[in-house]
Amino acid sequence: MTLKIGDSVSVLDEDLSGVIKTLDDHAVTIETKDGFLLNFDKSELILNQNSIIDHAVERSQIHEVIAEKETRKRKPSVKVKPKERAQAAMEVDLHIHHLVTSSRGMTNFEILNLQMQTAKRQLEFAMKKRIQRVVFIHGVGEGVLKEELKTLFRRYDNLKFYDANYQKYGLGATEVYIFQNS
Repeated sequence: MTLKIGDSVSVLDEDLSGVIKTLDDHAVTIETKDGFLLNFDKSELILNQNSIIDHAVERSQIHEVIAEKETRKRKPSVKVKPKERAQAAMEVDLHIHHLVTSSRGMTNFEILNLQMQTAKRQLEFAMKKRIQRVVFIHGVGEGVLKEELKTLFRRYDNLKFYDANYQKYGLGATEVYIFQNS
């Protein structure tokens, strides 16, 4: 970095600093804080931090940057409509055609087992990720899956379950509310 008149400098091997008053090819005259004029070789001086910043950025720009950093920016608040707030955070569709590509050759017992394993895995996932509301879509059918799900949900102390929104799911879904520990 090149030195110029007016730069604030420090002397390398001494506890001295000052402002450059005159400048030759090798010799530099600085004025200390006490008003003394001292001569040094350019190699004996280094720019002070403030002078380095002045070289990089204008003073007015520094103040603008500092002011910008100090002003707190408000994050835009997202308004959630009451209807959207009532929506479940997670839906799990247990219809067999959503779980496997083909259920051909599977017995009713195997299908029910797969649906129950999926329900349990998704419930554990929701608990781990602290998702409070989960809707399990089981369909109407004969009610076997619905009863098995109720049996599964009764094993947990930290949740309650009830029929999901009738307008959206009809009778074919159960909503689970998971109580979160703080």
